[in-house]
Amino acid sequence: MATSPRVSIQTADFDVAAEIAVLRAHDHRVGAVCSFIGTVRDRNAAPASEGGLAAKDQVLSMELEHYPGMTEKAIEAMIDEAHRRFDIFAARVIHRIGLLQPPDQIVLVAVTSAHRGESFQACEFLMDYLKTQAPFWKKEQTPEGARWVDARVSDDAALAKWGIVAPNAG
Repeated sequence: MATSPRVSIQTADFDVAAEIAVLRAHDHRVGAVCSFIGTVRDRNAAPASEGGLAAKDQVLSMELEHYPGMTEKAIEAMIDEAHRRFDIFAARVIHRIGLLQPPDQIVLVAVTSAHRGESFQACEFLMDYLKTQAPFWKKEQTPEGARWVDARVSDDAALAKWGIVAPNAG
């Protein structure tokens, strides 16, 4: 039986179909698979006059960094917590690092369970937790230069709905 680690931090892109196939391989209990794929959004597509972003808010590329070892351990703990909270069979998180550009894939969260509700909830929980608690640092390149991205209040609020209060936004 093909297996893969629950967590991968990598520079290379990933094949969503292949990852899901491995996640559910030989597990006949699986009735639902939920996945989230995050991508680098092209926020430069429309000029500011048409609802697009002003030059200072445009993102040309982003670079993601992490703390090797610590990042994987933190995400493993997130998956363990998802297993405690939801009736799921398996979960897989892939997060890319390095230089990324629109429309590159950044993250995959995939969850299997017997029923869709548990998969949907666990997938959303993992993504909310990942967004606020995983030790990643994101730097955006804009027409005005590079800037580090701070945590958002909306990300903290998303995590709080799961009963976890861990303010990150300043």
